[in-house]
Amino acid sequence: MTTFLKTLLLNSRKTSALCPSYFNLSTRSFCVKPLRSEESNIHQNDLASITAQNDELDKLYKTIEFECRSNDRAVLRSYTQFATMAANELGIQIGKCWSPRKAHHERYTLLRSIHVHKRCRVQYEVRTWFRFIHFHKLTGSTAETFLEYVQRNLPEGVALKVTKVLLENIPESVSSHMTSEIA
Repeated sequence: MTTFLKTLLLNSRKTSALCPSYFNLSTRSFCVKPLRSEESNIHQNDLASITAQNDELDKLYKTIEFECRSNDRAVLRSYTQFATMAANELGIQIGKCWSPRKAHHERYTLLRSIHVHKRCRVQYEVRTWFRFIHFHKLTGSTAETFLEYVQRNLPEGVALKVTKVLLENIPESVSSHMTSEIA
């Protein structure tokens, strides 16, 4: 259990170092009781291997947008409720959730008889319903876990398109240019 808390603390330190001041994240702190000397030598080796594996910093996403499409409005509504409930359980901030009032209609007109009767036609229609959901302020590990869970439970007949907006540091060329203009 203590190795789990150590990895959690290491990850929280790495992500908090990346966060800009306007990106308000609630930070959590844990109290870990000190280890005895013989246990600390064993766990320091584990800690060194964990830090070597976690050298890459966790990504921060400003928003993740879901675009869901379906031919059945009720299934689509049920799936969006499932996705928002899953986000609430993981503590993910949910933004705007909306859908257009009308469905997108595609109509196809075909001849019943190819050769003789040009006036006899059949018209087919496909209705596609859309839903959009925005999730704000996610870390990379939380986003991967959430997306995997939501995509595994995708019902039949529903298509999901995910768009991610990643927060990155300002490049050195831009930041040096900005500091020279200010000075």
